[in-house]
Amino acid sequence: MRVITFVIAVMLSAAPAFAQEWTEYISKEDGFRVNFPVPPKIETTTFKSEYGIDLPAKVYTVNRGVDRYSILIADYRDVKKLADERAAKMCPSGKGDERSCGLVNAGRGYWKEELGGALLHGLNTFIMRDAKITHMAWAWQDLIEGIEVQLTNNADKSRTFAYISMHQNRLYISEGTVPGNYPAPGLFQQSMGYVDAMGRGVRYASVYNNLYAEWPKDFPAQPTRTGGAAAPAAGAGAAQGQ
Repeated sequence: MRVITFVIAVMLSAAPAFAQEWTEYISKEDGFRVNFPVPPKIETTTFKSEYGIDLPAKVYTVNRGVDRYSILIADYRDVKKLADERAAKMCPSGKGDERSCGLVNAGRGYWKEELGGALLHGLNTFIMRDAKITHMAWAWQDLIEGIEVQLTNNADKSRTFAYISMHQNRLYISEGTVPGNYPAPGLFQQSMGYVDAMGRGVRYASVYNNLYAEWPKDFPAQPTRTGGAAAPAAGAGAAQGQ
């Protein structure tokens, strides 16, 4: 009985220490919060957009034994300026390869396509891996819309759980990878959230869409319908209601 009591006491005393390994990490500069087991390593890099623009990016990474946790943030805030400048420089006369030059005849590069396709472009980085996708779905986390994806590595059978989202023109790709026989990295995966410049949590009344929220003039939330069936003749509605 004394041995059992001693073992239970050791387990209880060790439990808080284990739980305290995971703490909330907040980046006011990059606008996110997440639980990491230890402070992450931060690397400054670039992220190539769908149409070949090198965007400034950062990667926050923690490797803990066989587990790996990371968040990549690609900064799309200047993509309109960068795309238009490239289009004007490469094709000043409006000629050339459309994919390289952009829609220069329309007065812009492919910046709308870059913004509209950023989530799918992020998803494509997983599709291109040597892995089998086992789950993919539209979702929201902290009321920010995105795409959740799970995949199994073909070589070592490790499992990756990822969420791709976009908030205030920044693309977030968070992923946790664990061995195939390990539980899902739920503590990391479910803790992802977003903060303002003061580090305060961001919360919306409904699901946030980056295009409608950040570009209301270019991507109206309620587009006007054109065409379709002809309007009913005058008095038709009244006649039906009789």
